[in-house]
Amino acid sequence: MSRLGSVQRKMPCVFVTEVKAEPSAKREHQPFKVLATETLSEKALEADVYNAIATEKVDGTCCYVTNHKGQPYLWARLDRKPNKQAEKRFKKFLHSKENSKAHLWNTEEDFRPVPEGWVPAKEVERQNGKPVPDENGHIPGWVPVEKNSKQYCWHSSVVNYEFGIALVLRHNPDEPGLLEISAVPLSELLEQTLELIGTNINGNPYGLGSKRYPLHFLIPHGAFQVENLPTLKHNDLLSWFEDCNEGKIEGIVWHCGDGCLIKDVYT
Repeated sequence: MSRLGSVQRKMPCVFVTEVKAEPSAKREHQPFKVLATETLSEKALEADVYNAIATEKVDGTCCYVTNHKGQPYLWARLDRKPNKQAEKRFKKFLHSKENSKAHLWNTEEDFRPVPEGWVPAKEVERQNGKPVPDENGHIPGWVPVEKNSKQYCWHSSVVNYEFGIALVLRHNPDEPGLLEISAVPLSELLEQTLELIGTNINGNPYGLGSKRYPLHFLIPHGAFQVENLPTLKHNDLLSWFEDCNEGKIEGIVWHCGDGCLIKDVYT
């Protein structure tokens, strides 16, 4: 299967963001909003976002296929987060006026335990061989999805390890304008990241299945290219999201030539 970039870290935004002291409409109990400005971010410019491939950002939960126990396995996204005491110190640091230096983490003591088998994502920065938290204090990572997992039951519903296959939504090879749900060998998905969507994922924004007949499947990242985007200006993109039928999506991910992924999300 053709592939673009792989999600192995938190994606930077295409525009520089600023914090506004207003309650978030997206996150309950968050007393501030993070808003995009009209200025393109340095990371986007360095990655040559103007010549990147624009794709639809699918609204689900991120997954990864790589080897485990000697065979291709589906892995669920699980970010390692700080414990309560460490989180309090980190928030205090963020609100400090003297936070020009980086926050000092103790990766052995500051973070909540993770399940056996958890590994940090490939592109997580490391110091002295240990993963370094991102700007939000999280360490992105993955945990293998076992066959009878209760916590990841909807993940496990889309794979069959005995036959080595996964349910994947993709373009029909004979009629590219049509989509089909296919049983795809996991070996063909190795080292790809995908989005799991369905009845019990993220409030089911696509209206898939029902409580009695739940439906879930995977979508490879970068599967749906977005055509005829406006210029890379915040107000133009905002109008495109609000006024165009093609803009009725969660957001855009630009797959850049250097492998970098840049996002813009409509909120």
